[in-house]
Amino acid sequence: MAGPLTREQILAAAEDVLRRYGPDKATVVDVARALGVSHASVYRHVRSKAELRAAVARRWLTRVHAPVTALRDSTEDPPTRLRTWLHTLLATKRHKVLDDPELFAAYQRLAAEWQDALTATLDGLVADIAAIVRAGVRDGSFRPVEPAGTARAIFTATLAFHHPSHAATWSDPGTEERLDAVCDLILVGLSADRDGTDRHER
Repeated sequence: MAGPLTREQILAAAEDVLRRYGPDKATVVDVARALGVSHASVYRHVRSKAELRAAVARRWLTRVHAPVTALRDSTEDPPTRLRTWLHTLLATKRHKVLDDPELFAAYQRLAAEWQDALTATLDGLVADIAAIVRAGVRDGSFRPVEPAGTARAIFTATLAFHHPSHAATWSDPGTEERLDAVCDLILVGLSADRDGTDRHER
């Protein structure tokens, strides 16, 4: 190959190998063969098969959730932003699952091997929700709540719309309407009364 080998080229090749042959072939030797270089050349950038697979998992998880992460600092008002965020997460996951279920399953298997990468990604998604909740509390859209705990509760309450174990239902008619109904409940629970009084203190 022309030019010096880079880590980015290695990860891109690893993803291509994974796409073509599945997780079991995403090894340093297989990636080196795909690049037309020696495995020693690849080892200069990744120390082991484990490091390679973890890096591929992190790269994929980051890319999958990029459309959602981009909404964290949206200029929409916080209630609208939260609803848009949850619908975008559903749309992103549904697109990945339904367009290429075998590839999605392969990546999910790879990500499951690396709980640190998966946990970091999920923590990042919860942090995105917390940022929206914090903005809502700040501008008075939401009643005073603890952002991190509230975000974790929202994430858990909407698992049916983003956890892969529920993927079989995401193409069902009315999925968006069901998510909207859940969003309505969440936003009612978060909303502040016009006089600023927390309804739970009455």
